[in-house]
Amino acid sequence: MKNLYFPLDSIVVLLCQMENGASTETAIIGNDGLVGVSLFMGGTTLSQAVVQSAGCAFRIKAAPMKTEFDRNGAMMHLLLRYTQALITQVAQTAVCNRHHLLEQKLCRWLLLSLDRLPGNELMITQEVIAGMLGVRREGITEAARTLQKLELIAYQRGHITVLDRAGLEARVCECYAVVKRESQRLLPERLAT
Repeated sequence: MKNLYFPLDSIVVLLCQMENGASTETAIIGNDGLVGVSLFMGGTTLSQAVVQSAGCAFRIKAAPMKTEFDRNGAMMHLLLRYTQALITQVAQTAVCNRHHLLEQKLCRWLLLSLDRLPGNELMITQEVIAGMLGVRREGITEAARTLQKLELIAYQRGHITVLDRAGLEARVCECYAVVKRESQRLLPERLAT
């Protein structure tokens, strides 16, 4: 990567891909952050950034951003706080994927995605969600069906509308609250979701 991207009304997911081609989402980035943390942290990234929900983003070349970061000012502190929030999300996603029920993971994923978009709708297929969560599509179909029967979401091919956000929040595992709380603690209110 030669640029950093700041999504405005889009979502980019970070995927970790295995040698056999299987991949799992490790983080969701939207209007709360940026894609390209490794560019100012001095490392390389092993994850792949994929646009999940199309929209607009600001782009800045890595060199001026790195120069500003190296000045040791307010920008550096903000970017380090964002990086800590991102690390929390990656770690909590790993824990969630190992220990929670698929329905809870789907609720977490929906809520984290919606926090990073305006509105309450997602344009995405069950197959793509299954790939993000590292599960079979049939499992997502069953979990989405349960949430739809409870009138928490409405689902048509490639289109999910959240009807009852509070209901989703009541069914989600603690992982969503951990990520949200840490983002709110670390980031200014206008940046945190």
